[in-house]
Amino acid sequence: MIKPSRPLQITALGLGFAFLYIPILSLIVYSFNDSPLVTVWTEPSLKWYRALVTDDELINAAWLSLRIAFLTACASVVIGTWAGFVLARMGRFRGFTLYTGMINAPLVIPEVIQGISLLLLFVEMAKLIGWPERGIFTIWIGHVMLCISYVAIIVESRVRELNPSLEEAALDLGATPLRVFSTITLPLISQALVAGWLLSFTLSIDDLVLSAFLSGPGSTTLPLVVFSRVRLGLNPEMNALATLFIALVTIGVVAANYFMQRSERRKLAAVL
Repeated sequence: MIKPSRPLQITALGLGFAFLYIPILSLIVYSFNDSPLVTVWTEPSLKWYRALVTDDELINAAWLSLRIAFLTACASVVIGTWAGFVLARMGRFRGFTLYTGMINAPLVIPEVIQGISLLLLFVEMAKLIGWPERGIFTIWIGHVMLCISYVAIIVESRVRELNPSLEEAALDLGATPLRVFSTITLPLISQALVAGWLLSFTLSIDDLVLSAFLSGPGSTTLPLVVFSRVRLGLNPEMNALATLFIALVTIGVVAANYFMQRSERRKLAAVL
């Protein structure tokens, strides 16, 4: 088999990274531009960051999105962990195909369909029992429904890699199944749980379609505010906002990788 030359590989890799990261870098650079025109550079300035700090609508929407994303990630990890564990360890039971299909459905069903179906459900429930009102709770329900599938698949793949003899040995020594799960299985799948939490948080804070269907008065998330403003034209303030989020995400990812690697080194040192 003929392998591509090293210069060709480096060129292809460089073009791929350039396609991905040059727009992000240009966004960061132009967030420090004094001009109100996004694509016209005049002089360096923190003007748009100062405007961002005094923009109450954006700040309130950002805090709302962060709260919903945090609650979504926590709930998705709890429910998705059990769902993934059942998929990996319970074998084929009656209704297994239906159960698997329900777990995987949010991955393949368009978000527009999910949003419409949940909206109709909540509207009919409000007519019948007067609850729930569209707002933070309904957005949270929609985001959890979407993110559970991702967490379940991540956890399922990790649990399948575990050696079941560890859990069987603990059961033979008299530990209850719940004790085995909490003291043995959970620490072994902790990295999958962290990955699922971060993915759920990212999906929730970035979601636009479900939030558009399920939001109500006083529950406008950050993606909705950004989308409504961008439709009227590009705004340098959005560049500043995006730069702050890029910085926060970068710090979060680096910190998570650092702590996970340190934990792995400690486990390896304990074994040796």
